Amino acid sequence: MIDANSQLICGELGVAITKKQGRLITIESCTGGGVAHAITETPGSSAWFDRSLVTYSNQAKTDLAAVPASLLKEFGAVSVEVAEAMAIGGLTKSDLDVANSYSIAITGIAGPDGGTAEKPVGLVCFAWGQRVDNRCELMHSSVEHFSGNRAAIRKQSVQFSLQTLVDRL
Repeated sequence: MIDANSQLICGELGVAITKKQGRLITIESCTGGGVAHAITETPGSSAWFDRSLVTYSNQAKTDLAAVPASLLKEFGAVSVEVAEAMAIGGLTKSDLDVANSYSIAITGIAGPDGGTAEKPVGLVCFAWGQRVDNRCELMHSSVEHFSGNRAAIRKQSVQFSLQTLVDRL
């Protein structure tokens, strides 16, 4: 069960994507499918939601979302560069033949462990992609710092990713 705010955001997102006759995919790491869960709790989401890729490991990011291993090595899994590659690579590999296809990509450190001085717990990188004609391109990317425990960081990440796409559409 999702909270009322997430339900409202998903409803708005569904209306926006449906108006554009589009489809959505998610490529998630630190949220572990939480965005997809919120979406699929929304009645009628099958009309506009296509799939979710949970790319928790670096290998999964490479295999499923075409993130170059060199990018992971240079910037690390939690970086805006990797989030952008996830958004574009996941959308490209999905082969969605819908002109208005969109993607949400998330990678971050939800904690309680794993943070460093450069990349603390609560650091989450986002990217949103779109298919325009026959090519996939980046719509927007963002780096955010959320506070709270693991569950709070993941919840904030899910809501932020969905609300940002609603605002962009």
